[in-house]
Amino acid sequence: MRRLLAVVVAGGGIIMAMGPVMAHHAFTSEFDANQPITLRGTVTKTEWINPHSWIYVDVKEANGKVASWKVECGAPNALLRRGWNKNSLPIDSEIVVEGYRAKNGTTTANANNVMFPDGRKMFVGSSGTGAPYDEKNEKK
Repeated sequence: MRRLLAVVVAGGGIIMAMGPVMAHHAFTSEFDANQPITLRGTVTKTEWINPHSWIYVDVKEANGKVASWKVECGAPNALLRRGWNKNSLPIDSEIVVEGYRAKNGTTTANANNVMFPDGRKMFVGSSGTGAPYDEKNEKK
């Protein structure tokens, strides 16, 4: 009976550990490197969750309407190593995001860089996922 319980517990642990791995994806599965995009807008929300962080940005379109964009960034730990923290992008901050559009045509993008009004530019992309990578943006 103890052996069966140990097998069930171990199996359950393995299945639970697979959840985050299965949720992670390669850049090319969702985003198109041939569709670069630049978004200028206002931060409405940030999420520091694994496996990717997210920035939500309201962007005023040419027709005057506001589009809400969901922008995928690197993992929280990677952003921390690059000098980011949860307070780096306060709500209502004006930013410019350089990245790549989602293949499905939604207002979702994968970020490469975030630029601030004072001219600072920080790399927020995901390395190792097949995303286009600009080495000069990485902090050493």
